[in-house]
Amino acid sequence: MSSPLLVAMAAAAIVVVCCFAACPVSAGASAGGFYDNFVVKWGTDPDPDRRVEIVDGGRLVTLTLNNVSGAGFQSRDAFLFGEFTMEMKLVPGDSAGTVTTFYLTSKDPTAAGDGHDEIDFEFLGNVSGEPYLMQTNVFAQGVGGREQRSYLWFDPTEDFHNYTILWNPLNIIFSVDGVPVRVFRNHDANGVPYLSRQAMKVHATIWDGDTWATRGGRVKIDWAHAPFVASYGTYAASACVSAAGNDDQEGAPSAFCCPGDASSWMARRLGPDGERAVAWARDNYMVMDYCDDPWNLGRPAECDMDQLQLASVV
Repeated sequence: MSSPLLVAMAAAAIVVVCCFAACPVSAGASAGGFYDNFVVKWGTDPDPDRRVEIVDGGRLVTLTLNNVSGAGFQSRDAFLFGEFTMEMKLVPGDSAGTVTTFYLTSKDPTAAGDGHDEIDFEFLGNVSGEPYLMQTNVFAQGVGGREQRSYLWFDPTEDFHNYTILWNPLNIIFSVDGVPVRVFRNHDANGVPYLSRQAMKVHATIWDGDTWATRGGRVKIDWAHAPFVASYGTYAASACVSAAGNDDQEGAPSAFCCPGDASSWMARRLGPDGERAVAWARDNYMVMDYCDDPWNLGRPAECDMDQLQLASVV
């Protein structure tokens, strides 16, 4: 591991119970075609070509939801910290009840049990002419319920846009086309669990969520408008790769390696301009925030901690 990365890790003031090492050239960075980085995880039966289409050597991947199944793919490697960007173009027209995603998770979705970590971008479809909702969420050690829902300042069905997850020992930053829209900070020292012990894989899916996705499940999928197709374009990642990244075990690996440019993101956090961008997105586009306690479960502790920090810079 290079000296800049050691400095960045020290600045993060986090103890990680793993071994970091320098990666071989290109390891930890997205390179090659679709099948070098990903495997089709579901939607392959009875006819995978109906739901997962790899176009132009993997420069474009389409996932299709029909009345048989949705579809999804996941990364071959698992990661502990990194920066991940996916180009996406969402389902056009009447997409009510559909859920299109880009996320990281430590859990095999078919496995029993919980305690997993997860970082979500989820896009909740709507009827024609009404805007998509973007939902972000964070699970730490199996505890979620941290949803924020926002509209976007563009039509995400007309063209590709970049959605980025930056995950390091200090914070998780969600960005859209380079604009930070949410930050989840590490308050582990104050009793709020953080995502620093479990390696996660990258996932992309489309599925039937009509029990809850659109107007709380009151608007269902209209299968007359199927198939519903979401498109994924360029994928870019710089991340620390698990040495055991090809297995499906949960939990932290014994060792992983980081790319040479990891120092550019390992200790990155929002500056004043980034904090103001998050405040702009919140004030103009957010429609639901778990910090407002919409389920009457009590205001989470990290919300007050974040509010104090935000007030000092905005």
